[in-house]
Amino acid sequence: TEQGCCSYSTLKAWLPILSWLPKYKLKWLQMDVLAGLTVGLTTVPQALAYAEVAGLPVQYGLYSAFMGGFIYTLLGTSKDVTLGPTAIMSLLCSSVVGGHPQRAVLLSLLCGLIQAVMALLRLGFLLDFISYPVIKGFTCAAAVTIGFGQVKNILGLQGVPQEFFLEVYYTFHKIPEARIGDVVLGLLCLFLLIMLVLMKASLGSDDSDASTSSSVARKLVWTVATMRNALVVVAASLIAFSWDAYGHHVFTITGQTMKGLPPFKPPPTSDTTANGTVVPFREIVEDFGGGLAVIPFMGVLESIAIATAFGYQNDYRIDANQELLAIGVTNIMGSFVSAYPVTGSFGRTAVNSQTGVCTPAGGIVTSVIVLLSLAFLMPAFYYIPKACLAAVIICAVAPMVDYQVVAKMWRIRKLDLLPFVVTFLMSFWQVQYGIMGGVAVSGALLLYNAARPQIKVSDHNVLLMELSSGLSFPAMEYLSHIIHTQALQVSPPRSVVLDCHHVSIIDYTVINELSDLLRQFKLRRVQLVFSGLRPSVLKVLLAADLDGFRHTDSVEEAMQIESRDLIDD
Repeated sequence: TEQGCCSYSTLKAWLPILSWLPKYKLKWLQMDVLAGLTVGLTTVPQALAYAEVAGLPVQYGLYSAFMGGFIYTLLGTSKDVTLGPTAIMSLLCSSVVGGHPQRAVLLSLLCGLIQAVMALLRLGFLLDFISYPVIKGFTCAAAVTIGFGQVKNILGLQGVPQEFFLEVYYTFHKIPEARIGDVVLGLLCLFLLIMLVLMKASLGSDDSDASTSSSVARKLVWTVATMRNALVVVAASLIAFSWDAYGHHVFTITGQTMKGLPPFKPPPTSDTTANGTVVPFREIVEDFGGGLAVIPFMGVLESIAIATAFGYQNDYRIDANQELLAIGVTNIMGSFVSAYPVTGSFGRTAVNSQTGVCTPAGGIVTSVIVLLSLAFLMPAFYYIPKACLAAVIICAVAPMVDYQVVAKMWRIRKLDLLPFVVTFLMSFWQVQYGIMGGVAVSGALLLYNAARPQIKVSDHNVLLMELSSGLSFPAMEYLSHIIHTQALQVSPPRSVVLDCHHVSIIDYTVINELSDLLRQFKLRRVQLVFSGLRPSVLKVLLAADLDGFRHTDSVEEAMQIESRDLIDD
């Protein structure tokens, strides 16, 4: 029936898996398994490292890395996106929960609920108010904060505070305490990771018409470079294990981790401090403060930006509200397995796309690898050196520092540097304040442009005033000021033709101000004539029954009016 068809199409809109699963092919399965395996081997070491950025025990990184694959397969609209822990979400989480695992899990639930409600209310458009300069300012500052935050682990330093400026001071202050083993291993890992990144980048610039043996070698190099994080972590762990076995504790290692899969249980609604004091739900939410607004927004923004970018690249479209729902449900369900808030990962999504993933089902394979790691490999993670994880993080966030964007903004619109700089600088103080400050400055610039539209004034016996943009109520006071100073307060007073062909909407405040202006023109025995009105605007103005209202279809027609003559319609 038609009703059944409509209900099925609605179901397909809410469950995008129904669009591609009936057409699934065996060839797709091979590509999805290959991509899922590759991404899985990238996810495990990154998840462990990002837990460190979030200030949580390393197993929480893996707890957060598997739910996204299952949920996104059902609800996601991009074949490439992989959900899981990211550098930016880990930094935001650290700044809000301060290393308390219970609070991080509760934060995941609350973020998920906010995102899911936003999806159901179709509030995805709110993300449009976070401008590109704000996003760039934040990501650059986050990359610097996260990258420098790992220098202490490369140096093997203990007791360095989390707050950025104190962290910078104490890192340099404690350099004499650096552990030689950590420094050597950390720099060696950094060197290897950078070399592998450069080798992978050089593959893309070579000619493709190479011999078969050369092609095999290229594929081998590409595979090794793609799995570089896993290979470096395994190699560093073996080195640490072998030194430990001989009784030489020269590296700072991850240490004891929880074994096995996380229990499936409702997220905690209270927290217990070190001295046994129970912190109630309301107090925790108050402590979250602005982070509870920033983290859901940034999570969605990051993921949708990634999905859109890869959609353009691979020629498909995404549904922003559906992406919002997928991330929301992932965070809600993740909170039942002790996850902290997650979003789309640019690095892992790029690996997924380059490996040739065909559907979101590749995420299931990635999630299975994470679950297998949790079930069987946790004891081996004891020996992962912190310097090695720090090298992985630094290499992951380094590309986020986009210094070229400053030069582009300077060339295109210098004013855009203001929200960029405000966001960048404030993010070093508190990450969430940086985003809020940037959005506030962007909003102020947007409102200023609405309140101060460009008005081109030219003299043709009568004054012609051309509005370069729409006429909204914040702009009306400014227009009124221009008309008074240039037409009504001069001697003798001048008639004005108002070119309104850009005006598409009009409100009560504008009508009220126009009524007063028409009265002022009538008192001075000069005319205010409207030209080029759109039918919808003309209908509103006629309905308002303004005394002395005159209009013409074109500016040329209005220009022929003598300044002191009354005009007939």
